[in-house]
Amino acid sequence: MALQKHHTLLLIVLASLVISTAMGLRHGFGLFLEPMSSDFGWGRGVFAFALAVQNLIWGLSQPFTGALADRFGAAKIIVAGGILYVLGLCFMSLSTSALGMTVSAGLLIGFGLSGTTFSVILGAVGRAVPAEKRSMAMGIVSAAGSFGQFAMLPGTLGLIEWLGWSSALLAMGAIAALMIPLGAMLKDRPSPKALGDLSLRDALNEAAGQKGFWLLCLGFFVCGFQVVFIAVHLPGYLFDNGLAVQVGTTVLALVGLFNIVGTYTAGWMGGIWSKPRLLSWLYLIRGVIITAFIALPLTTTSAYLFGIAMGLLWLSTVPLTNGIVASVFGVRHLSMLGGIVFLFHQLGSFMGVWLGGFLYDLTGHYDTVWQIAIVLSVVAAALHWFISEKPLARPSAGQVTT
Repeated sequence: MALQKHHTLLLIVLASLVISTAMGLRHGFGLFLEPMSSDFGWGRGVFAFALAVQNLIWGLSQPFTGALADRFGAAKIIVAGGILYVLGLCFMSLSTSALGMTVSAGLLIGFGLSGTTFSVILGAVGRAVPAEKRSMAMGIVSAAGSFGQFAMLPGTLGLIEWLGWSSALLAMGAIAALMIPLGAMLKDRPSPKALGDLSLRDALNEAAGQKGFWLLCLGFFVCGFQVVFIAVHLPGYLFDNGLAVQVGTTVLALVGLFNIVGTYTAGWMGGIWSKPRLLSWLYLIRGVIITAFIALPLTTTSAYLFGIAMGLLWLSTVPLTNGIVASVFGVRHLSMLGGIVFLFHQLGSFMGVWLGGFLYDLTGHYDTVWQIAIVLSVVAAALHWFISEKPLARPSAGQVTT
């Protein structure tokens, strides 16, 4: 028993370090928008499209990397994802064209993220801990990703100011390389197949037949739209409105800092109260905060308060959403099913980051996208209200159906 607890604790620590590194590096990509676009004479749409492709590739590949992690364990997937992440950052530092940006920041880093972030990592954690502690454990690991966002963002800005954007990306590649040995040490074991366990195809068919699964997917689309639009375009929005570049960096750092509290708290609350109802309230509050941010006069103080408030709600959706998947469908195919839900998150991310750049180049402002984000908050709140987290009843092993 003591050995099992030691193994579980070590897995949670290693998982936290990997996701902290992967998410921390990604959180700073928005800081490269202005210097790269200015140096190459791009509109913001070029950079935004590359990151939109990143989020799309991340989402499209997630069910497959999740299925591989369910079958072979997470360690091999994390190592492969770490290698692709490093290559993407190195090639991004050499990019001088829209195609180069799309291949490096879009394709390579997108595939890298799919192997080093939530669906693979939380699937491993979900298999390692008892059901009654699963929501809390997922909250802890998700909070580690938030800590990476907070801790690495000032460092990323410092690297850009010290080395310039190109060398800063190479330095970030060296940091990303740490995920490779960390992933190799993560001794995740796939859940042993038991009588009554569903095959991969049967698990897919079962999930596809559940209305709540698709409501969860659509709700997570909204999360992706909002958080990635804000993460990429908020620094530019603040700069356009006369605030210093350092303000945008500080706001994103505050998002990461207070997200630590938010994700941990969400994981704890999900073990006590209804996860779908918590998600409904979370999205409603997001809509209220965004409305207040764009309606009130924009100052340095209001920007910091926005970062704090959004940080509390930023990735709080992740342990709750993955917890619902685990509660309803079990952990045998958790990484794959969680990957499908996450695909919708990334479709939303693609739309948020791309639409932000497209409409900005078209109109010169972000007003329309902010308004869309508010409406989507109300939609997501309504969708989650009708989701049940009750485990599905399956025929017991050997039961004959007619």
